[in-house]
Amino acid sequence: MSLRKLLGKDEKFYDLLEASAEEAKTSTSLLARYLQTIDDLAKRQNLDEFVLSRRKDKRITTEITEELCRTFVTPLEREDIEALSRALYRIPKGVEKIVERMSIHPGPIPQRYFSRQIELISQSADAVIFMVKQLRRGTQLEKVQDANSRLQHAEGEADKVMLELIREVYLSARDGKEYAVLREMFELFEKVIDRCRDAGNIVLQIVLKYS
Repeated sequence: MSLRKLLGKDEKFYDLLEASAEEAKTSTSLLARYLQTIDDLAKRQNLDEFVLSRRKDKRITTEITEELCRTFVTPLEREDIEALSRALYRIPKGVEKIVERMSIHPGPIPQRYFSRQIELISQSADAVIFMVKQLRRGTQLEKVQDANSRLQHAEGEADKVMLELIREVYLSARDGKEYAVLREMFELFEKVIDRCRDAGNIVLQIVLKYS
């Protein structure tokens, strides 16, 4: 059974959930571009694109809630859609938190520390988009499980990368303040990957429930 059957013939929910997943991906692409300019303090402090992306996704989330109020959906179905909507929104929100922290840091931020983490975030966001789009096409369990496995792998890799970075900074940081700031940034990157994983887990649960 597909999500189409869950929600009837109205495709609005597909459109909105996919738009939210796309906005999550946009925020991670903006982050990758932002990291290329973090040596420039003025550019580092410009967060306009991230704010707009997060606000756009917030509007999508609000529209999903409004559509649910106007559409007959069983309580279980409502919970699935609302849970996925919230999980998707938390991705750009988490990205915005990263750049907020970077923007107020007065000192240099070594770009090399974040290259592997941004790769894993990008891979995770791609997997989330793929999984959300499978709901429109029908609950193809094998494809969704494969994408979810990629998400789980990325999350596991992110944990290893974060530990390696923390170890490196602990040994090389000039003082405790620098160590604390960089560690927080590493953890915020890892949390964005966790949020991608959470969204993927919800899609998988929906597919398992209705396949």
